[in-house]
Amino acid sequence: MSQTPPPIRNPRYAQPRYAIDRRADGAIVIGNTAPFSNAFSTTNAPLDHWAAVTPERLWLAERSGEGWRRVSFSEGLEAVAALAGALAGLGLGPGKPLLILARNGIAQALVTFAAMRLGAPAAPVSAQYGLKGADPTRLAHAVGLIGPACIFVDDAAVFAETLDWPFLQGLPLIAEANARPGDHRLETLLSQGRPLPDQAGPDDAAKLMLTSGSTGRPKAVICTHRNLAANTAQIAACFDDPEPPVLVHSAPWSHGLGANSILQGTLHRGGALYIDAGQPVAGRFGETVRNLREIRTTYANMVPAGWGLLAGELERDDDLARVFFDQVRVLQYGGAGLAQSVADRIEAVALRTVGEQITFGSGYGATETGPTISNVHWKNLKTGLIGMPVPGTTLKLAPQDGKLEVRVVGPQISPGYHDARRSEAEPLPGPAESHDAEGYYRLGDAARMVDPERPELGLAFDGRLVENFKLSTGVFVTAGALRLTALSAIGGAAIDAVVCGEGQDGVGLMLFVDPAARQRLGAVGLKAEIEAGLRRIAAQAKGSGGKVMRALILPGAPDALSGELTDKGYINQALARARRPTELERLFAEAPDVDVVVIE
Repeated sequence: MSQTPPPIRNPRYAQPRYAIDRRADGAIVIGNTAPFSNAFSTTNAPLDHWAAVTPERLWLAERSGEGWRRVSFSEGLEAVAALAGALAGLGLGPGKPLLILARNGIAQALVTFAAMRLGAPAAPVSAQYGLKGADPTRLAHAVGLIGPACIFVDDAAVFAETLDWPFLQGLPLIAEANARPGDHRLETLLSQGRPLPDQAGPDDAAKLMLTSGSTGRPKAVICTHRNLAANTAQIAACFDDPEPPVLVHSAPWSHGLGANSILQGTLHRGGALYIDAGQPVAGRFGETVRNLREIRTTYANMVPAGWGLLAGELERDDDLARVFFDQVRVLQYGGAGLAQSVADRIEAVALRTVGEQITFGSGYGATETGPTISNVHWKNLKTGLIGMPVPGTTLKLAPQDGKLEVRVVGPQISPGYHDARRSEAEPLPGPAESHDAEGYYRLGDAARMVDPERPELGLAFDGRLVENFKLSTGVFVTAGALRLTALSAIGGAAIDAVVCGEGQDGVGLMLFVDPAARQRLGAVGLKAEIEAGLRRIAAQAKGSGGKVMRALILPGAPDALSGELTDKGYINQALARARRPTELERLFAEAPDVDVVVIE
């Protein structure tokens, strides 16, 4: 007798509408024909709207001692309008970008929307670029691309070393805290700025967003107001939920997920964003847990590393679990694949705590695509999916190198890249070389249908084509899929893995392990658990693109200052391999040392 499956809480998704065309050349074209709103055509339009409709509703909050500093929509609009006037006085406007070097906070949000209100591109770069000990060439490259007219920092003391670098000299600087002589104090600009209405047009550049640089040096993607307004409307159209969302979130606003999907997307729906200063790494995750103990979120979004850490916290802390699962309707991950074992652990706690499971969603896209082109917008407990196209978007899965490459058209696609070092007479460089003959943007990733006979079950990620490599035997290794398979098999012992082995006889992994697991199991027990997990996937070697023959247990955490660990919390695989030649040599040494797990 079959058992009734446990209930899944209603995620309040709208009914999707898909049109699917299977072509004779093997390509599959999937369009989402559901409508989405065009009520907002600029990034500031929803701020003006909600300030008029629900002026006292909470927009932004950040920690202030033991409590929270809160900003309503009306307070936010008043501050943004005044700052827009002050920024105009400093020379910002269309074609005059504002370089933002800051950590997430209310001040950064206000300055960002003030610049965009003028039609001046906001150009947020990772705070890691300017921290003490950072490589100056990374920020120098970004500044060269952006060509800023002004700089904003949240704390001039934190970035003191950086602000003395030659390529930043002569630019007006705005500081929220610890302003130096000659700097503009944010507080003064707020009090003295003449309020300005929204002056941006839909085709003005709203933001210049740097790509991650995982496949080369970062580029500055032009995100127009039209692109961003469309993408947030497309995501909102995936829901049939009249209630504004409540989020606790930490993803940096220097990347598309945090800046556009979360900050802009929450504003679009009139929601409340509690800015989380925690990070999804051991030793810095406590602040996130503290916040989640206090705020009942309706939508929880983290990178996979964060979900791995939260799973352990939820298992250990019943009070945290009761608050976390009380109102949440959707659990979402992005940036990298999530191991199924982590999702299963979280669902087990949810079922034990509230008697329901919570749908696990995921989204997919790139900086050049808004960022979201597809997501899971149906009840789901399976990881590894990239969903289906969001409303107004068409995906083409085109045969490429034995797989189906993801290509896309939609209103959220960027018009190109910005490079201030180019002559004005030269055409703006764009991703035209990355479009196919039908105008579809090529993302360089592969996908497959979960069930070819039931396309409504969605698409699964099938590897990043540029990350894959061949062994000396000629076997092609699908690095992304193998990473997920290994992490799922190992369970909670490993937080992340770097897949290695180009030119070798078999695949090796460099493993970053959970400090709590290291302490609980000890060196011998940790090694035994990893070995047992890798042996479990040995039989799946054909499907994973090569046998995992070795794994090296690394002693510490990935390095953020070098960019090895991005500030979104995922591993830059190529950079991690390049930075660790000694570890690679140990991993494949003829006589491996005690930290190397060998699978015969």
